Amino acid sequence: MVKVSFNSALAQKDSAKKDEENSQVLILGPDAKDPEAVVPVGQRRAWCWCMCFGVAFMLAGVILGGAYLYKYFAFQQGGVYFCGIKYIEDDLTLTEPDAHAPAARYQTIEQNIQILEEEDVEFISVPVPEFADSDPADIVHDFHRRLTAYLDLSLDKCYVIPLNTSVVMPPKNFLELLINIKAGTYLPQSYLIHEQMIVTDRIENVDQLGFFIYRLCHGKETYKLQRKETMKGIQKREANNCRKIRHFENRFAIETLICEQ
Repeated sequence: MVKVSFNSALAQKDSAKKDEENSQVLILGPDAKDPEAVVPVGQRRAWCWCMCFGVAFMLAGVILGGAYLYKYFAFQQGGVYFCGIKYIEDDLTLTEPDAHAPAARYQTIEQNIQILEEEDVEFISVPVPEFADSDPADIVHDFHRRLTAYLDLSLDKCYVIPLNTSVVMPPKNFLELLINIKAGTYLPQSYLIHEQMIVTDRIENVDQLGFFIYRLCHGKETYKLQRKETMKGIQKREANNCRKIRHFENRFAIETLICEQ
């Protein structure tokens, strides 16, 4: 009979080794991520899309705000001309001074003019005249929108009508005329044209009329105008309640009557 025996020291060593393997602790490095803190892939994609949309909205706001500020400062910083022309109130057109014409027949219009050539817009400010029977007004001719707006400064009301390109010079041509007047190469002596307009419907949303007319008429009562036939010379008034604005956007003066129905 053979007796088999085990070394007790070896057995204790194997038992200690197994206990050491079972009691091993996983030590994570400083750059390792916590497995429980790992974000699922779908959640990461949703977060990325939200961030992209947020950045897109921010960029759109910056672009729109920049466009508004550009127009605002262009309106504020553009060159302003202070010009005037002499005219007579009949059918005669004077190309040169007439020494035999009575001095009392001549009238003068003086106004501030600002032209934004790139935007195709003209601004005219008619102050209170010293002698002529006329009303102060601010006028905007928007060639891009094909609209004209009159702000009667006495009534604080706005009136809008389609742009009449037969009497209003385009910005480029009008600017050349102003430069010639300033240089003295063109003698601003001319005649007067009458036009009559009738007030019709009220405009509730002036924001649809473009930036420049909105800037002029925002917060004010605004009405549509309907134009009657434009004629040269003295015109008999058919309406009693009329406002008269004398101005010029061409080589001749214009008297605009805005009449209530």
